[in-house]
Amino acid sequence: METLFGLDYPTLWFLVVGGLFSGYAILDGFDFGAGAWHLFFRKEENRRIALNAVGPVWDGNEVWLVIGGGALFAGFPVLYASLLSAMYTPFILFLVFIIFRAVSIEFRSKEPMKWWRSMWDISYSISSIMLAFLLGVVLGNVL
Repeated sequence: METLFGLDYPTLWFLVVGGLFSGYAILDGFDFGAGAWHLFFRKEENRRIALNAVGPVWDGNEVWLVIGGGALFAGFPVLYASLLSAMYTPFILFLVFIIFRAVSIEFRSKEPMKWWRSMWDISYSISSIMLAFLLGVVLGNVL
């Protein structure tokens, strides 16, 4: 049974899910890198430039992840259930660090105190590093 472009449904879903997760990894990889290097920038101006580069796109990049999860559920529901059950801890940590990274980006500039910015800078860097690590953990265990 052939479908769109002469592909069967499992192959088509595999390409869709693979494309969505690849898009997320590539586009959000920029955000991971900016966050991982964030503490190495000595000047406040350099940190601000890096955050301004990430600011307009970081939440849009996460849409790729949400759509990829929905496509995985739609195309391969048994794999989705098995994957999320088997790797519950990495996925929960992944969600926690996504939340901390978003909060860090949003809250960093809300107060002028140095300790406030420093706290959110550290949170942003740790969250970005851990997100990249946990993405590797999940993908390494799937493959």
